Formats: sequence, C-alpha cells, structure tokens
Amino acid sequence: MQRPGHRSSPSAPGRFLRGGVRAWLVVLALAGIGGGGAIAAQDGPTPRRAAFQQERPSADVRHIADWAIASGDNAGMPYIVVDKINARLFVFDADGRLRGATSALLGLARGDHSVPGIGSRKLSTILPEERTTPAGRFVASLDRSLAGEEILWVDYDSGVALHRVIATVPKERRLQRLESGVPLEHRITFGCINVPVKFYENVVSPAFTGTSGIVYVLPETRPVREVFGSYDVGGAAADDSGRQGGRAAGSSP
Repeated sequence: MQRPGHRSSPSAPGRFLRGGVRAWLVVLALAGIGGGGAIAAQDGPTPRRAAFQQERPSADVRHIADWAIASGDNAGMPYIVVDKINARLFVFDADGRLRGATSALLGLARGDHSVPGIGSRKLSTILPEERTTPAGRFVASLDRSLAGEEILWVDYDSGVALHRVIATVPKERRLQRLESGVPLEHRITFGCINVPVKFYENVVSPAFTGTSGIVYVLPETRPVREVFGSYDVGGAAADDSGRQGGRAAGSSP
C-alpha cells in the first residue's frame, strides 16, 4: 500500500387541448372506442439492471449495482462494487455488464470512516484500529504509486487505492487469505483494497484505462441506503446480454 504525502418519465402529456373535437378524440382514444376495445394499462419500460452472469451477490451488492445503472449514478462510466462484509469485489462496464468478480483483501479494522489526515501519515504510525477501508462513492482513476506501480486511486486523501495484492511480508499470508472462504481472514491491509494480480491486470486495469469510473464501497456499520441515498429498482434481473431473465457464463473467481 502506498500513501501520498498529501493531497491537496417520460414527459407528461399536455394538460390543455384546444377545440372540443380534439379533446373528444382524445377521450375516445383513451377509452379504446373505435380501436377494438379497452387498452390495457402499460407499466412503462423495464428499468435497466446490472447483469451478474452466474454470480450470486449479496442483496446489498445487487441493490447498489442495479441502482447505479438504473439511476445513471455511474455517469456512463465503469464501476466497481466492493462488498466489505463478504470480502468480494465486482467490476462492471459502463452499461452494467459484469466484467469480473473476485475476493479482496480489505482494511484490518471494522469501520466506514477514515481518520482525518491518515493519508499523510507514515504507515508505522497508523494504529490497528485506524486501518479501515472507508465506505462511500468515489470517483476513481488509474495512476502510479510512489513506487511506480499502476494502481486505481479510490480515496486519494485517505491514501486508499485498489491494487495488486502485496505479498512481501510472508507472515501476513496475503495470498492464502485471498483464497480463504472466511471473510474475516481477508481483513489485513492498512485500508487499501488488494485483489489477485491477474484479476487486476485482466479486469480492473482494462476497465479503467482511458476513463475514470466509480467505486462504491459498501458500509458495514450503516444501512446502504443511508450512505448512498439509493432506492430499489423494479423489474426482473438481467442476464449478461442485458435481456431480462436467464443467466449466462460466469465471471472470474
């Protein structure tokens, strides 16, 4: 983990129609007279939703992934949803199609806020209880760490980035932790988000090359809707082609 020294409805129909004939024609049309009977009510277009392929995300992950694309909160950019509780990460393209999913390593401490000024502190001064991965919506982009390694900056001020797993300290067992099915085993970092090397190079980096994107880090101490101001999206789940219903081939482990 590298920390910087500092950082700086459709529209409604018209309410008024001129002329009695035109108004009467509208009434007839709405009643279905002369057109073969009554017209069934229409619910409008099915909202866009994220396509998870064969992944089975938590309810909160699906909620945010669907809301991001249906509401346009991702602003037409690729986006990532980080599930801290289950130590999972999902990468989507700008249209809400899943590009890959993986396990992730996260901040050692439980919590959804960063200590003020933590991004400018030396790692040796950061206490275990301060090593959180903050929750929230972040505009992220690729950059270089102080060591020259490509990373995806998530929260620059707090020194939080998404990057390849760092396994230079054997006793931390980061590679083994990534393989563990126990979410608590994935809590080891100073706050950064670590993913497998191949996943970063084959999924994260290509998704954000030439563009910024959004990273949604889900909270673990507060309701998701409170953090993001999100709402439930109606309609059936979509498969990887954007059609409603079935599922297709799976994503990366």
